[in-house]
Amino acid sequence: MQAWLDGDVALITGGGSGIGRAVALRFLEEGAAGVAVIGRSIESLQSTVDAAGELADRVLPIVADVRSAGDLRRAVAETVERFGKLDVLVPNAGIWDFNKSLTRTSPEEIEGIYNELFDINVKGYLLACSVAWPELVKTRGSIVMTLSNSSFYSAGGGPVYTAAKHAARGLVTQLAYELAPKVRVNGVAIGGLRTDLRGPSSMGMQERSIEAGFAKRESKGDDTSHNEWIPLHDASVDPSDSTGPYVLLASRKNSGVVTGAIFNADGGIGVRGFATAAGGDDL
Repeated sequence: MQAWLDGDVALITGGGSGIGRAVALRFLEEGAAGVAVIGRSIESLQSTVDAAGELADRVLPIVADVRSAGDLRRAVAETVERFGKLDVLVPNAGIWDFNKSLTRTSPEEIEGIYNELFDINVKGYLLACSVAWPELVKTRGSIVMTLSNSSFYSAGGGPVYTAAKHAARGLVTQLAYELAPKVRVNGVAIGGLRTDLRGPSSMGMQERSIEAGFAKRESKGDDTSHNEWIPLHDASVDPSDSTGPYVLLASRKNSGVVTGAIFNADGGIGVRGFATAAGGDDL
Protein backbone atom coordinates (compact mmCIF):
# COMPACT_ATOMS: atom_id res chain seq x y z
CA MET A 1 0.00 0.00 0.00
CA GLN A 2 1.39 3.39 -1.00
CA ALA A 3 2.08 5.80 1.85
CA TRP A 4 0.00 8.97 1.90
CA LEU A 5 3.01 11.30 1.42
CA ASP A 6 5.15 8.99 -0.68
CA GLY A 7 8.08 10.95 -2.13
CA ASP A 8 6.91 14.35 -0.86
CA VAL A 9 9.21 17.00 0.63
CA ALA A 10 8.04 19.17 3.53
CA LEU A 11 9.30 22.27 5.34
CA ILE A 12 8.10 22.76 8.93
CA THR A 13 8.73 25.84 11.06
CA GLY A 14 9.08 25.23 14.78
CA GLY A 15 10.15 21.68 14.03
CA GLY A 16 12.42 21.22 17.03
CA SER A 17 9.73 20.38 19.58
CA GLY A 18 6.05 19.80 20.23
CA ILE A 19 3.60 19.45 17.37
CA GLY A 20 6.22 20.52 14.82
CA ARG A 21 8.52 17.66 15.73
CA ALA A 22 5.61 15.21 15.89
CA VAL A 23 4.41 16.24 12.42
CA ALA A 24 7.92 15.91 11.00
CA LEU A 25 8.26 12.36 12.32
CA ARG A 26 4.77 11.42 11.14
CA PHE A 27 5.47 12.75 7.65
CA LEU A 28 8.53 10.51 7.49
CA GLU A 29 6.40 7.53 8.54
CA GLU A 30 4.00 8.40 5.73
CA GLY A 31 6.75 8.15 3.13
CA ALA A 32 8.10 11.70 2.87
CA ALA A 33 11.37 11.77 0.95
CA GLY A 34 12.62 14.69 3.00
CA VAL A 35 11.58 16.96 5.85
CA ALA A 36 13.31 20.24 6.61
CA VAL A 37 12.74 21.52 10.15
CA ILE A 38 13.31 25.14 11.14
CA GLY A 39 14.10 26.25 14.67
CA ARG A 40 16.18 28.76 16.59
CA SER A 41 18.26 26.13 18.39
CA ILE A 42 20.42 23.49 16.73
CA GLU A 43 20.10 21.41 19.91
CA SER A 44 16.32 21.10 19.64
CA LEU A 45 16.52 20.46 15.91
CA GLN A 46 19.10 17.75 16.46
CA SER A 47 16.71 16.05 18.86
CA THR A 48 14.22 15.81 15.99
CA VAL A 49 16.92 14.35 13.75
CA ASP A 50 17.83 11.81 16.44
CA ALA A 51 14.16 10.88 16.98
CA ALA A 52 13.88 10.02 13.28
CA GLY A 53 16.18 7.03 13.87
CA GLU A 54 17.00 5.16 10.68
CA LEU A 55 15.25 7.89 8.66
CA ALA A 56 17.48 10.63 10.07
CA ASP A 57 19.17 11.16 6.69
CA ARG A 58 15.83 12.47 5.41
CA VAL A 59 15.73 15.29 7.99
CA LEU A 60 17.38 18.64 7.28
CA PRO A 61 17.77 20.87 10.36
CA ILE A 62 17.90 24.60 9.60
CA VAL A 63 18.58 27.24 12.23
CA ALA A 64 16.52 30.30 11.33
CA ASP A 65 14.30 33.03 12.75
CA VAL A 66 10.77 32.97 11.31
CA ARG A 67 10.61 36.74 11.74
CA SER A 68 13.32 37.13 9.10
CA ALA A 69 12.41 36.98 5.40
CA GLY A 70 16.07 36.39 4.60
CA ASP A 71 16.31 33.43 6.96
CA LEU A 72 13.17 31.85 5.56
CA ARG A 73 14.22 32.42 1.94
CA ARG A 74 17.50 30.67 2.75
CA ALA A 75 15.59 27.80 4.38
CA VAL A 76 13.49 27.22 1.28
CA ALA A 77 16.59 27.35 -0.92
CA GLU A 78 18.44 24.83 1.28
CA THR A 79 15.42 22.52 1.27
CA VAL A 80 15.17 22.54 -2.52
CA GLU A 81 18.93 22.17 -2.91
CA ARG A 82 18.96 19.14 -0.60
CA PHE A 83 15.77 17.37 -1.73
CA GLY A 84 15.10 18.82 -5.19
CA LYS A 85 11.63 20.30 -4.57
CA LEU A 86 9.07 21.41 -1.98
CA ASP A 87 5.60 19.86 -1.72
CA VAL A 88 4.30 20.85 1.71
CA LEU A 89 4.82 23.89 3.93
CA VAL A 90 3.76 23.73 7.57
CA PRO A 91 3.86 27.18 9.25
CA ASN A 92 3.86 26.13 12.87
CA ALA A 93 6.34 28.09 15.02
CA GLY A 94 4.67 30.08 17.76
CA ILE A 95 4.62 31.29 21.36
CA TRP A 96 1.79 31.55 23.89
CA ASP A 97 0.80 34.45 26.14
CA PHE A 98 -0.06 32.24 29.14
CA ASN A 99 -3.59 33.68 29.37
CA LYS A 100 -2.42 37.21 30.14
CA SER A 101 -5.78 38.96 30.31
CA LEU A 102 -6.43 42.57 29.35
CA THR A 103 -7.49 43.56 32.87
CA ARG A 104 -4.40 42.06 34.53
CA THR A 105 -1.82 43.38 32.09
CA SER A 106 -0.57 46.94 31.74
CA PRO A 107 -0.75 48.75 28.39
CA GLU A 108 3.04 48.63 28.20
CA GLU A 109 3.03 44.87 28.80
CA ILE A 110 0.34 44.40 26.16
CA GLU A 111 2.47 46.36 23.72
CA GLY A 112 5.48 44.10 24.33
CA ILE A 113 3.48 40.88 24.12
CA TYR A 114 1.73 42.04 20.94
CA ASN A 115 4.91 43.01 19.10
CA GLU A 116 6.68 39.75 19.86
CA LEU A 117 3.76 37.34 19.56
CA PHE A 118 2.34 38.77 16.34
CA ASP A 119 5.81 38.85 14.78
CA ILE A 120 6.24 35.11 15.40
CA ASN A 121 2.69 33.76 15.22
CA VAL A 122 1.38 35.85 12.33
CA LYS A 123 4.22 37.51 10.43
CA GLY A 124 6.22 34.29 10.69
CA TYR A 125 3.39 32.40 8.96
CA LEU A 126 2.92 35.04 6.29
CA LEU A 127 6.64 35.30 5.52
CA ALA A 128 6.98 31.51 5.29
CA CYS A 129 4.16 31.42 2.74
CA SER A 130 5.61 34.40 0.92
CA VAL A 131 8.98 32.76 0.29
CA ALA A 132 7.65 29.24 -0.33
CA TRP A 133 4.73 29.71 -2.71
CA PRO A 134 6.77 29.75 -5.97
CA GLU A 135 8.20 26.31 -5.17
CA LEU A 136 4.78 25.01 -4.13
CA VAL A 137 3.28 26.20 -7.41
CA LYS A 138 5.85 24.08 -9.27
CA THR A 139 4.75 20.93 -7.44
CA ARG A 140 1.07 21.85 -7.06
CA GLY A 141 1.72 21.43 -3.38
CA SER A 142 -0.02 22.57 -0.22
CA ILE A 143 0.24 24.64 2.94
CA VAL A 144 -1.02 23.27 6.26
CA MET A 145 -1.01 25.88 9.03
CA THR A 146 -1.08 25.09 12.73
CA LEU A 147 -4.02 26.96 14.21
CA SER A 148 -5.68 26.56 17.61
CA ASN A 149 -8.96 26.28 19.44
CA SER A 150 -8.22 29.99 20.05
CA SER A 151 -8.81 30.56 16.33
CA PHE A 152 -12.50 29.98 17.09
CA TYR A 153 -13.17 30.24 20.82
CA SER A 154 -12.31 32.45 23.78
CA ALA A 155 -10.22 31.63 26.86
CA GLY A 156 -7.60 29.52 25.07
CA GLY A 157 -5.16 32.32 25.72
CA GLY A 158 -5.21 36.03 26.42
CA PRO A 159 -6.47 38.65 23.95
CA VAL A 160 -3.17 38.88 22.10
CA TYR A 161 -2.83 35.15 21.46
CA THR A 162 -6.51 34.84 20.55
CA ALA A 163 -6.26 37.74 18.10
CA ALA A 164 -3.13 36.24 16.53
CA LYS A 165 -4.78 32.86 16.02
CA HIS A 166 -7.85 34.51 14.49
CA ALA A 167 -5.45 36.33 12.16
CA ALA A 168 -3.86 33.02 11.14
CA ARG A 169 -7.33 31.66 10.45
CA GLY A 170 -7.82 34.59 8.09
CA LEU A 171 -4.56 33.76 6.34
CA VAL A 172 -5.86 30.27 5.56
CA THR A 173 -8.93 31.57 3.76
CA GLN A 174 -7.22 34.47 1.99
CA LEU A 175 -4.21 32.49 0.77
CA ALA A 176 -6.43 29.58 -0.26
CA TYR A 177 -8.13 32.03 -2.61
CA GLU A 178 -4.93 33.72 -3.81
CA LEU A 179 -3.01 30.52 -4.50
CA ALA A 180 -5.82 28.47 -6.08
CA PRO A 181 -5.83 26.46 -8.26
CA LYS A 182 -2.12 25.63 -7.97
CA VAL A 183 -1.62 25.43 -4.16
CA ARG A 184 -4.06 24.20 -1.53
CA VAL A 185 -4.07 26.03 1.82
CA ASN A 186 -5.66 24.53 4.94
CA GLY A 187 -5.27 24.57 8.71
CA VAL A 188 -5.38 22.30 11.75
CA ALA A 189 -6.87 23.86 14.88
CA ILE A 190 -5.31 21.87 17.70
CA GLY A 191 -6.16 22.10 21.39
CA GLY A 192 -3.91 22.49 24.42
CA LEU A 193 -1.11 19.98 23.98
CA ARG A 194 1.54 18.87 26.43
CA THR A 195 4.48 20.51 24.62
CA ASP A 196 7.38 22.87 25.24
CA LEU A 197 5.41 25.90 24.01
CA ARG A 198 7.06 28.99 25.50
CA GLY A 199 6.01 32.52 26.38
CA PRO A 200 7.13 36.00 25.26
CA SER A 201 10.56 37.22 26.32
CA SER A 202 9.10 40.71 26.83
CA MET A 203 7.35 39.24 29.89
CA GLY A 204 10.34 37.16 30.98
CA MET A 205 8.52 33.99 29.91
CA GLN A 206 10.94 32.74 27.28
CA GLU A 207 11.97 29.89 29.59
CA ARG A 208 8.46 29.15 30.83
CA SER A 209 6.85 26.14 29.14
CA ILE A 210 3.22 25.07 28.96
CA GLU A 211 4.56 21.67 30.00
CA ALA A 212 4.96 23.11 33.50
CA GLY A 213 1.19 23.34 33.82
CA PHE A 214 0.87 19.62 33.22
CA ALA A 215 3.74 18.92 35.60
CA LYS A 216 2.03 20.98 38.29
CA ARG A 217 -1.06 18.79 38.00
CA GLU A 218 1.15 15.75 38.17
CA SER A 219 2.76 16.98 41.37
CA LYS A 220 -0.71 17.10 42.95
CA GLY A 221 -1.21 13.45 42.14
CA ASP A 222 -3.66 13.96 39.29
CA ASP A 223 -3.69 11.62 36.34
CA THR A 224 -1.97 13.54 33.51
CA SER A 225 -3.07 10.94 30.98
CA HIS A 226 -6.44 12.71 31.09
CA ASN A 227 -7.48 16.35 30.80
CA GLU A 228 -10.88 16.87 32.36
CA TRP A 229 -11.29 20.24 30.60
CA ILE A 230 -11.41 18.57 27.19
CA PRO A 231 -14.33 16.29 26.18
CA LEU A 232 -11.91 13.74 24.72
CA HIS A 233 -9.94 13.59 27.96
CA ASP A 234 -6.81 11.98 26.54
CA ALA A 235 -6.55 14.32 23.52
CA SER A 236 -3.87 16.63 24.96
CA VAL A 237 -1.33 14.09 26.17
CA ASP A 238 0.89 13.21 23.22
CA PRO A 239 1.39 15.62 20.27
CA SER A 240 1.72 12.64 17.93
CA ASP A 241 -1.99 11.95 18.46
CA SER A 242 -2.76 15.22 16.66
CA THR A 243 -0.69 14.61 13.53
CA GLY A 244 -3.26 12.70 11.47
CA PRO A 245 -5.09 15.80 10.18
CA TYR A 246 -1.79 17.23 8.91
CA VAL A 247 -1.16 14.07 6.90
CA LEU A 248 -4.68 14.10 5.52
CA LEU A 249 -4.55 17.74 4.41
CA ALA A 250 -1.05 17.40 2.96
CA SER A 251 -2.00 14.36 0.90
CA ARG A 252 -2.86 15.15 -2.73
CA LYS A 253 -4.62 11.82 -3.14
CA ASN A 254 -6.81 12.15 -0.07
CA SER A 255 -7.44 15.91 0.09
CA GLY A 256 -6.93 17.02 -3.48
CA VAL A 257 -10.33 18.78 -3.50
CA VAL A 258 -9.88 20.48 -0.11
CA THR A 259 -8.67 24.06 0.29
CA GLY A 260 -9.58 26.89 2.65
CA ALA A 261 -10.64 24.33 5.25
CA ILE A 262 -9.75 24.17 8.92
CA PHE A 263 -9.78 20.81 10.67
CA ASN A 264 -10.80 21.16 14.32
CA ALA A 265 -8.57 18.68 16.14
CA ASP A 266 -8.99 20.15 19.61
CA GLY A 267 -10.42 17.21 21.51
CA GLY A 268 -13.92 18.63 21.31
CA ILE A 269 -13.32 22.00 22.97
CA GLY A 270 -16.00 23.54 20.78
CA VAL A 271 -18.68 21.34 22.31
CA ARG A 272 -17.50 21.60 25.91
CA GLY A 273 -20.03 22.92 28.39
CA PHE A 274 -19.72 26.15 30.33
CA ALA A 275 -16.93 26.38 32.88
CA THR A 276 -17.86 29.89 33.96
CA ALA A 277 -20.51 32.11 32.45
CA ALA A 278 -18.30 35.21 32.39
CA GLY A 279 -14.61 35.91 32.79
CA GLY A 280 -14.95 39.24 34.58
CA ASP A 281 -17.12 38.47 37.62
CA ASP A 282 -14.36 39.55 40.00
CA LEU A 283 -13.70 42.95 38.41
